[in-house]
Amino acid sequence: MMRLKIYDVALGIVKAIGGLLPLVQRQDPDLARQMRRASTSIVLNLGEGVHSRGRNQAARFQDAMASARETTSCLEVCIALSYLESKELERLLDQLDRVVATTWKLVHRR
Repeated sequence: MMRLKIYDVALGIVKAIGGLLPLVQRQDPDLARQMRRASTSIVLNLGEGVHSRGRNQAARFQDAMASARETTSCLEVCIALSYLESKELERLLDQLDRVVATTWKLVHRR
């Protein structure tokens, strides 16, 4: 099965988010659910996109990019509400930026 290198990074993000969810869940169950859905959507859309073609492929990669941005926003809200500490999330936020940059390139390649 063909896989993008960024797919493994995205799986690592899902694993890291999974470890944070219990902390967020205690404070804000809705935000925890939203963060879980957004982070898993990154991986699911990358997996679907790699086996799609044309506009459908670009759409799936665009969806993965949007989900990565949504996951970033969820984490930023967690920091703003003091559910999580920003220094603990630096690496995870960097990985999300990497996913956004890579998927942007996938969407805009010619």
